[in-house]
Amino acid sequence: MSELLIVGSEQDNTRLDRFLADQYEEYTRSFLQKLIDQGNVSINGISVKKSGIKLKENDEVSVTLPEPQPLEVVAEDIPLDILYEDDDVILINKPKGMVVHPAAGHTSGTIVNALLYHCKDSLSGINGVNRPGIVHRIDKETSGVLMIAKNDAAHRSLSSQLKNHTVTRRYVALVHGLIPHVKGKIDAPIGRNPKDRQSMCVTRNNSKEAITNFTVLKRYKSMSLIECRLETGRTHQIRVHMTSIGHPLLGDMLYGGNIKYIKRVALHSYYVSFINPVTKKKIELTSKLPTDMEKIKAK
Repeated sequence: MSELLIVGSEQDNTRLDRFLADQYEEYTRSFLQKLIDQGNVSINGISVKKSGIKLKENDEVSVTLPEPQPLEVVAEDIPLDILYEDDDVILINKPKGMVVHPAAGHTSGTIVNALLYHCKDSLSGINGVNRPGIVHRIDKETSGVLMIAKNDAAHRSLSSQLKNHTVTRRYVALVHGLIPHVKGKIDAPIGRNPKDRQSMCVTRNNSKEAITNFTVLKRYKSMSLIECRLETGRTHQIRVHMTSIGHPLLGDMLYGGNIKYIKRVALHSYYVSFINPVTKKKIELTSKLPTDMEKIKAK
């Protein structure tokens, strides 16, 4: 399968490997480098094997991609911290460091592997064989409440609630510095960082609306404990927004934080409320702050 990409004016003088990484976010850098090494990338009809070549506006980049292969996802007997379960939905307390769904090179030890063992065939199939039941996701380093649908009808209901902002999600985070005001609202669009495809940033270019409301719960010597309520659900939204106002999260090396107090991003999804797809009753669930974040508060 070959694809033809045209280099735009904003991509002039961009390295080939960076250009490909921006175009193919679903692939790893090593995978794209292998494509180049194997001669599967050409510029203006000439095959190239150097990833550092600088592209020019209007260059034609042809990429030959292998046919996609479905992942073999197997059920694994991994314990789940179940907060709520009925015939239609299951909500779990995701531990820090655990990936939600499988991806190339990471097909085991995920929440999905555990769900396949626990729920057997009772998971929605809307998001495909690699993401059964997954309605939304939270980052690997983030802990806390995660919603899962056990059938397609429940999945559609929860997805609709997320889209219409009738699901309430609240997070607690520890950020660097003392935020002077008690409440704040950050309304700033988020898009891929053009200088580093692994991160996001506040930008007006190729971005999406992003709104985060926050409340300062407590101030310590050099940090603040905050609650965040999302109106949108962009990748790394809280992390990007708090960094944009000068208060990166503790442990967040990607966005300017440091690991002096904690070795992972100090972010926890502690509250979710939604309408049960069948009973139509409001369900509210909370998850207590994990030990590593509690220890920081005690210092």
